[in-house]
Amino acid sequence: MDFDKFRIRPGAKTDLARRGTGAGSVVPQKKEQRLRRISELATRVDTLQDLLYAEHKHKMLIVLQGMDTSGKDGTIRHVFGEVDPLGVRAVGFRAPVGEETERDYLWRIHRQVPGWGEIVIFNRSHYEDVVVTRVHKWIGRAECERRYREINEFERMLADNGTCILKFFLHISRDEQRARLQERIDAPDKRWKFNPRDLEERRLWADYMRVYAAAIENTSKAWAPWYVVPADSKSSRNLIVSSILVETLESLKMTYPQPAEDYSGVVVK
Repeated sequence: MDFDKFRIRPGAKTDLARRGTGAGSVVPQKKEQRLRRISELATRVDTLQDLLYAEHKHKMLIVLQGMDTSGKDGTIRHVFGEVDPLGVRAVGFRAPVGEETERDYLWRIHRQVPGWGEIVIFNRSHYEDVVVTRVHKWIGRAECERRYREINEFERMLADNGTCILKFFLHISRDEQRARLQERIDAPDKRWKFNPRDLEERRLWADYMRVYAAAIENTSKAWAPWYVVPADSKSSRNLIVSSILVETLESLKMTYPQPAEDYSGVVVK
C-alpha cells in the first residue's frame, strides 16, 4: 500500500479542501481486514519500540494535530495499544498557563521532547501557536511567518540531534465532525468530553482549514514531514498512521546492542 501519497513534499502547495477525508482504495475496503492489519502493526510497533529503547541511538517525536474530534486520543490508543509504557510518553498541550505564559511559546515544548531511545507523542503541539492564534487574529501575518521560521529551525535542531520527527494532520470532514460532536452530546459516557466552545470553533471551520493548510505548507520539511491523513474512518486513520510509523522505524535499521563479553553458552545454575 502506498502511504507516501499522504506526505506533503517541501514547498508543495497544500489545499485541504482538495484532499479527501476518506482513504479510498489505499486501505482494505472491509473493516475487519483493516482491524486485523492494525493489530499486526501494533505488535510490530511494540517490537520496534523495544529495539529503539535498547539501542538508545535514536529519538522519535510524533505530532498529532487536527480539528476537534479528529481522533488524536484514539490514534494514540490504537497505534500504541500494545507498546510497553517504558520509553513512551504522550503529552497533551492546552492553552499555556502560569509560568508558560512568562516565556516564549517553544519553552514548554522543548521541555517535553524525547530523550535517547524514547518515543514522545504530542497531542496538539507548538502548531497551536500558529493555528489557533492566527484564526483568532491574536497574531498577525508577520509574527506568524516569523514563528514558521522558528519552528523550522527548532525542528531542524531536534533532527540534527538524533530526533526522528513525524507530523500527522488528522483530516476529517465537517459532516463527520458534526456526527462525532452529536455522539458526544448523546452518549452519557462521552458527554464529559463535550465542550460548548467546540461549537464556537466549528463556526470557524473554513478559517481553520485555510490556516492549517498554510502551517503545513510552510513547515513540511525533509527532516520533519507532514502527513495529511484521511480520518473520517477511524480504522483507516489508524492503519495509515501505524503503517507510516512502522516504515519509519524500520528505516532506522536498528539492532540490539551486544554485551562487552560473549555470554553465549553460559549456564545459569
